[in-house]
Amino acid sequence: MRLVFPILTLNFGGAQRMLAEITNGLADRGYDVTIVMPAHAEVKFDIRARIVRGRHSITLDADDIPPGDVVVSNFYTTVPACVEASARDRSVHVRFSLCYEPTFLPDDHITFPTYHTTPHLIVLSEWQQKLIELNHGIRGHIVPIGLGPFMQNLNLRKSTPPAVKISAVVRNSEGGIAWHRDQDYLVSRLAFVKHHYPDTEINLICPPDEFHTAPSLQRLRDTGSFQFCLPNNDEELRYLYNKTDIYVSSSLYDSGSLPGLEAMRCGAALVTTYSGGNADYARHERNCLLSYRYQNRLAADIVRLIHDKELRARLALQGLYDSYQWPWARSVDAFAQAIHDIWNSR
Repeated sequence: MRLVFPILTLNFGGAQRMLAEITNGLADRGYDVTIVMPAHAEVKFDIRARIVRGRHSITLDADDIPPGDVVVSNFYTTVPACVEASARDRSVHVRFSLCYEPTFLPDDHITFPTYHTTPHLIVLSEWQQKLIELNHGIRGHIVPIGLGPFMQNLNLRKSTPPAVKISAVVRNSEGGIAWHRDQDYLVSRLAFVKHHYPDTEINLICPPDEFHTAPSLQRLRDTGSFQFCLPNNDEELRYLYNKTDIYVSSSLYDSGSLPGLEAMRCGAALVTTYSGGNADYARHERNCLLSYRYQNRLAADIVRLIHDKELRARLALQGLYDSYQWPWARSVDAFAQAIHDIWNSR
């Protein structure tokens, strides 16, 4: 079966990692997978599928998309070209929704109708499935996020100084399109913890390209309150997770929320806000401390784990154990099954 994936970028990020892992897994299983990308789009992952380049620097149109049996759109800006290419080639158009854009991006009058272009939908979580079905009447196939064997606990914490190490991911929030990360809240709660527990080490993890183009993040670094870490690859990211005792997420709205699961796999105790998609793996007081945003409990949960080393160790151990229920092989299996179910239901 020929599968065509128009993808705008494969820069570092959870959605891009999902696309990389799914396309690699399908290619490894013998599917004819083609990724179509703009001429100057970045590729930061090792990709085993075929990559072809379009004619435009940062966009794609239907003429860039080669014929296939199934064309898979993802972000809403890839949908119009896929609709046109599908009609032209008589292929099946499947929407792989890595995020539900109408709720958190501007121009919902544009993003909302893109969910009416095909009945064939793949989503990341039960929460996202219910949300889209409620708004559009389409019940998507669930393909969960996953982890590979490379992301693992290296047991480095015993060799590090006793200060509690806290980490969180920060991104370029300028322009307002990252409001769902609630990053100001995150930083304020981490600053509170640092003020009251000055011996803690707080690391803010950020993709290097985003840090170097975000004055707000550079100003935050210049306060001296936090250590900025700019991993260039998965090996460096894994090392940072492995040096983390408490990983913190403040996201309000995520279809999958991969970093929290990665941190759990690497042996960190997770403190997180409810973000929708993380409810599939995050269980309050079983494998993490989870709060709703209105409870304003993020700092209190961090402090609780600073004081209660036994609880911290128990949550970290259970989180590590639970993370093994989320292999990428399961995700690829689910995607392949969804494609076959869609193909057979035409």
